[in-house]
Amino acid sequence: MPSLVSGTARPVVSGSTAPAEPFALPTGSTAVVYCEGQFGEQDGKTANGLVRHSERYEILSVVDSVRSGVDAGRLLDGVANGIPVLASLDEAVAHAGRVPDYLICGLAPADGLLSDDQRIVLLDGIARGMHVINGLHEFLNDDAEFVAAAATAGVTVTDVRRPRAKRDLHLFSGRIADVTCPRIAVLGTDGAIGKRTTATLLVQALNARGIKAVMVGTGQTTLIQGGRYGVALDALVPQFCSGEVEHQVVAAFEGEDPDVIVVEGQGALSHPAYLTSAHILRGSRPAGVIVQHAPKRVVLGDFPMVPMPTAASEIALIEAFADTRVIGVTINHEEMTGDELADAIEEHRTQLGLPVTDPLTRPAAELVDMVLAAFPALAAALSDPV
Repeated sequence: MPSLVSGTARPVVSGSTAPAEPFALPTGSTAVVYCEGQFGEQDGKTANGLVRHSERYEILSVVDSVRSGVDAGRLLDGVANGIPVLASLDEAVAHAGRVPDYLICGLAPADGLLSDDQRIVLLDGIARGMHVINGLHEFLNDDAEFVAAAATAGVTVTDVRRPRAKRDLHLFSGRIADVTCPRIAVLGTDGAIGKRTTATLLVQALNARGIKAVMVGTGQTTLIQGGRYGVALDALVPQFCSGEVEHQVVAAFEGEDPDVIVVEGQGALSHPAYLTSAHILRGSRPAGVIVQHAPKRVVLGDFPMVPMPTAASEIALIEAFADTRVIGVTINHEEMTGDELADAIEEHRTQLGLPVTDPLTRPAAELVDMVLAAFPALAAALSDPV
């Protein structure tokens, strides 16, 4: 299973089938996140996530010339966090006062590929002596130019989504039945809608209240952030997807003895382009599901020809597809005023008969209460019982 190991990262050999290397990188390293033209947008979700939460890196700045001159936290969530958005890598290095340890590609386009301009910036970072973290589907260790540049500069290039060798992957085994604590999957109605953020905030809120919660990640951003358990699910051969989710959940259960396990969702079960939600439901067999929804979205983020589902239709599909129940809905407040958000929360609560909250603007206690209402036995672990 993946784990955080302090020390120097080992170089990744071109064409290697070794596990993705972020697990071997030291914590506390400084990093600049490259997200040209996409910070704060759906295709910048890796950068957005790292600005909000990172256990492995100290994020010094974000590079995006379109949005330069603002505080990254204020742009995302209306609260300054001291991470500036800068116009170029030159500015990022000058701001740091030295060459930072890592340059992280914070872009997450649907095709997972680099443009020519993006290649130039990452190669520039390598030439400056920065290790590169790549979360795209395009593996830079299969690219002769990147391999040569990294060798010349004496740095590493890490392809986070590169799967392990097939002989090291897991088929579904049924061992999920040995996991006796509740599993909660955070699914959604679209991709890049806030599932990872909600899962992270939920785990933090539960732990703060004395309920030991562990997160199992299913995407590249969680792995880059420092998640101890997880797999980049959308890079696997489908045959192994359910088994790898199961394996990571079992590893989290055996390694941490948690009260609850929260599984990060991917895409949406109804999404025509992504099947990962199905594997998450099958592999983790969650006792409960939280559905993340953006009421203002009219069409799917990267597929404008496809109308958005409603929260109600997604809930019906999830509960028909798997032996589980939806225990609450979380709202993504993009494009919403405060009044519109309040109305949307109340409307969904009334129509669905479920707890509804916005994890980014409402008290964390509302997320905890959502879980306790579904799993009252967890209340015994509360540090401050209600």
